[in-house]
Amino acid sequence: MNSRERFRTCLAGQPTDRVPLFPLLMFFAADRAGVCYREYATNGHALAQAQLAMLDRWGLDAISACSDAFRLPADLGGEMHYPEERTPSLAQPMIRGAADLDRLGAPDMTRRGGRMNDRIAAVAEMARAAGERAMIVGWVEMPFAEACNLCGMGNFMVLLFEEPALAHRILEYVTGLEIAFGRAQLAAGAELVGAGDAAASVLGPRQFAEFAAPYERRVVEGIHAAGGLIKLHICGNTTHLLDQMAAVGADLYNVDHAVDLAAAKRAYAAQGRPLKGNLDPVSQMMRSTPERCEALCHECIATAGPDRYMLSAGCEVPAATPDAVLEAFCRAPQTWVASGIGC
Repeated sequence: MNSRERFRTCLAGQPTDRVPLFPLLMFFAADRAGVCYREYATNGHALAQAQLAMLDRWGLDAISACSDAFRLPADLGGEMHYPEERTPSLAQPMIRGAADLDRLGAPDMTRRGGRMNDRIAAVAEMARAAGERAMIVGWVEMPFAEACNLCGMGNFMVLLFEEPALAHRILEYVTGLEIAFGRAQLAAGAELVGAGDAAASVLGPRQFAEFAAPYERRVVEGIHAAGGLIKLHICGNTTHLLDQMAAVGADLYNVDHAVDLAAAKRAYAAQGRPLKGNLDPVSQMMRSTPERCEALCHECIATAGPDRYMLSAGCEVPAATPDAVLEAFCRAPQTWVASGIGC
């Protein structure tokens, strides 16, 4: 069973030879490749080569084109900051009112030098090199998160209360763009698209039901209609949102360390959905010992169960994580099986 087969078998809820490995490695990958993060985030070839090196070095089951949340805003003409060792960001909000929204069109994803095209190119390079043996994962932002990017999070939160009709117009606008961007990455060779909606974690259940879930569901349906799979990734404490998130219909869910893994398992299992997570990337990886990290991985597998579960931290693994700790993390599925307790 190769990595791609293992990944897809797990998604289907069938027994695998071991729990799949699907950590999110961004700064870690750039650091080990010897490139600054600005280069990693703006050069699709550098990103692809760094991810392929992670695949070969650590025996991962999936690699990802995720780097930052500002691909679409850049191609819409936003003024960008590209720090050397931090993620790119918008210099200022692009939408302050209805007139700003009306001026925005559709970005050209085929434009050489564009940030969306750069991600698509990275996906294509990874797929050519490893698509037969591992899962290639693209990335988009879910509509609520993208609306917060374009408006500024504080500004968009105000719109929810003061101008909800405008908020919905913005969400409608970005939903179509995210679906198109995801489908372009599928066409380039991705089989699964990761979709981030971290900003939505601050919403209460009623706000989430109105401003996040319906648009997430449409992105999921849009990716499914193109024959792809989709992972929902919402950082933060989403305990109060688990049932709604499960009902969105994603094929895989990331569970942050702030969420009780057993509670997440119950919510997602009720919908027949697999999950990944949820080690604390700082205290349980970056600041951990190899022995402790491996034991914590075993605890995660025991809690989530070896079927429909992938081993991961709750979010990105920091670059400062020692290699010996990541090595322990990556061997944990095998030692779980060898213990005689596991799958």
